[in-house]
Amino acid sequence: MQRLPYLASALVLSSLLSACGSQEAPASAPPPAEVGIITLKAQAIDLTTTLPGRVTAFQTAEVRPQVGGIVKRRVYAEGTEVKAGSVLYELDPATYQAAYASASASLAKANALAKQAKLIAKRYEGLVAIKAVSQQENDDAQASAAQTQADVALAKAALDKARIELNYTRITSPISGRSGKSSVTAGALLTANQVQALTTVVQLDPIYVDMTQSSSDFLALKRAIEQGGVNQGKRIPVKLTLSDGRTYEHAGSVAFSESTVDPSTNSITLRAQFPNPDGQLLPGLFVQAEVAQGQQQGVLAPQRALSRNPQGDATAMVLDQDNNVQPRVVKTSRAIGDKWQVVEGLQAGDRLVVDGLQKARPGSVVKPVPFTGDQLVEKAPAKSDEADTAAEKTAAPSAAKKAE
Repeated sequence: MQRLPYLASALVLSSLLSACGSQEAPASAPPPAEVGIITLKAQAIDLTTTLPGRVTAFQTAEVRPQVGGIVKRRVYAEGTEVKAGSVLYELDPATYQAAYASASASLAKANALAKQAKLIAKRYEGLVAIKAVSQQENDDAQASAAQTQADVALAKAALDKARIELNYTRITSPISGRSGKSSVTAGALLTANQVQALTTVVQLDPIYVDMTQSSSDFLALKRAIEQGGVNQGKRIPVKLTLSDGRTYEHAGSVAFSESTVDPSTNSITLRAQFPNPDGQLLPGLFVQAEVAQGQQQGVLAPQRALSRNPQGDATAMVLDQDNNVQPRVVKTSRAIGDKWQVVEGLQAGDRLVVDGLQKARPGSVVKPVPFTGDQLVEKAPAKSDEADTAAEKTAAPSAAKKAE
């Protein structure tokens, strides 16, 4: 029972000592908050724009007969690759073979008559010199020889025509490419230059992609290039994203742009050429084209570093030389990946707060830490000596009570 007054006196004495110690050592100011920063640098920015596009065949040929006749057989297999000059259809050539034979015989006859007329004309040249024939007879002989030569030329032309028409009974592909379905079968009657095409052959490698760009964007880019703000090379690369979201593995380049504006859409058509060795791109396919417009010197700021003020302006937090936080109103032009291209408000050398923006209040002093891409981890506050002492004192009576 005598221990209770002793313990009470000890507790009162320790509390008085703690109060005196706290009055002698006032609480110190908290350390500056850590924020992640990056130092902005001027760099060459690749300017790109995404345009809608449609795939267009490099060449398209509609195959039609140039002479009439009955289809004897279809030579090619539908949907296969064909070479330029390969036979697709064969017509019955009987009548054209007969016409060719007749033209050949007519040429032979014309050659014989021309030979005879030439000999007579030569003979009359000698006879007229000795007055054996009249001048009129000699003139008639010379004219007859010239006429027979013309007949020979006419017969040769007829023979060439007959040969061409005979060759046209073998309908060939004008280009190399992939053949389409056939609209006729064996036994069909064809006429020369008919409206209906027999089949279509399209060349798919290389292949075109037609893109549309607004005239205002086109003129703005042209003006920037002329003023030297954008450097554009001779070759303008283009990348494709297919309709299923995949990126096409082959890069292309802009082949040309239209010289007129479509009045219905106020846009200009750009045509890019792509290799298509696997036939992955088919005519009519919808794609998204990323066109490289050139390079421009500028500053890029991470999108996470910018926010909006109540007026809707984009703002950023920048540190001065004394690590004071200063808000800046900035203007951006376009998004490039996860960054904004800044045109006003920030410049190379500025220390931009990227992480810990909730702690970077305007006018406050912070501790800058280089931002490497990882989120800063908030450190757990360390236990103070006073807290440790209080814990020990709290635990001591409990242990003493247990001992009793």
